[in-house]
Amino acid sequence: MSDQQLRKEAHDLDVTVWVGKSGIEAVVDELADQLDDRKLVKVKFLRAARGGTSTDELADELAEAVNADLIETRGNTAVFH
Repeated sequence: MSDQQLRKEAHDLDVTVWVGKSGIEAVVDELADQLDDRKLVKVKFLRAARGGTSTDELADELAEAVNADLIETRGNTAVFH
């Protein structure tokens, strides 16, 4: 599937993973488990997680940590495949 098709599918998804003050390390296992069960997972980066880092940087780090594709980031939310 193309990224554009995946973005369309992700539009109506609910956020199922929240990254908070514990950082991305705290959600790596959960995100990996969810990606095993479904094609797309939407992740929200809370203000406490971002600190001085951008959502794009955190999303890239998280994608690398779980060996997933980052489909898009919009605001403080990212979609992984």
